Amino acid sequence: MRKNKIIFMGTPDFAVESLKVLMKSNYNILGVVTSTDKKRGRGKKISFSPIKNFAVKNNIPIHQPKNLKSEEFISLMKKIKPDLFVVVAFRMLPEIVINIPKYGSINLHASLLPNYRGAAPINWVIINGEIETGVTTFFINKKIDEGDIINKKKITINEDETAGSLHNKLMKEGAKLLKKSIENILTKNVNRKTQNISLNDKKAPKILKSDCFIDLNSDDKSIIQLIKGLSPYPGARIIHKNKTFKIIDAKDIINHEAEIGLSQIGNIIILNNNNRESIQITKIQEEGKKILNAKDYLRGNKL
Repeated sequence: MRKNKIIFMGTPDFAVESLKVLMKSNYNILGVVTSTDKKRGRGKKISFSPIKNFAVKNNIPIHQPKNLKSEEFISLMKKIKPDLFVVVAFRMLPEIVINIPKYGSINLHASLLPNYRGAAPINWVIINGEIETGVTTFFINKKIDEGDIINKKKITINEDETAGSLHNKLMKEGAKLLKKSIENILTKNVNRKTQNISLNDKKAPKILKSDCFIDLNSDDKSIIQLIKGLSPYPGARIIHKNKTFKIIDAKDIINHEAEIGLSQIGNIIILNNNNRESIQITKIQEEGKKILNAKDYLRGNKL
């Protein structure tokens, strides 16, 4: 067992892979900090975060502060005397918390910083048609995603990549990079690099509902990038005959003389933009229903 004391902070599945890798590497994880429990679904049942579920199964102490600035949480962290806070997909830390550990606090971010700082880098790199992205580890400071860089790893974005498939790639590569970065810190073998922040850096703000609606004035390539960049969640959307549909996957095809918007031609679903450039919808989800292959949807429904 390694003696250095680590507190891990995270919430979603993306963070679980990193925690798994650190546990397998025998790092001394003294506790996890994660979001408070939520009531979900029609039955309003209590739901744990993926990180909490993993911590429960592995007997790791769990901390769920409502307020990271609370005296109770800060005094508890100081009492533990951690060597390092490791943060993956969590809230922004207050400055008073960042500076508690001996070696500071580090974060894993799913882009090649300084580009795509923000909450949704995986979505935006695909929406913007990038051919390359990656993962970055850095020391946290009081500004969002602007701390000194520890390590980076580049990853190619495939032509058929979706946010879901890229998420899984970056999750695994990020976990490996995080392990390497922690080793660098604990062996005092870190070459900190200041980020060259510029107004021209590409941003990755939180995806809003308004970002999800397909603009039929866009060209076919941009529409497909939006669909793939929001697949499977939250899903690119279009309103057709007063119903909202999520378009989960699509591909470019030869232009069809179909109406603008969604239409059915035989056993395929076509989306035409205002320039009558055609896209074939391959996976679709009608509001309130499950995701279906387009052909399966058309077996029981008409557009």
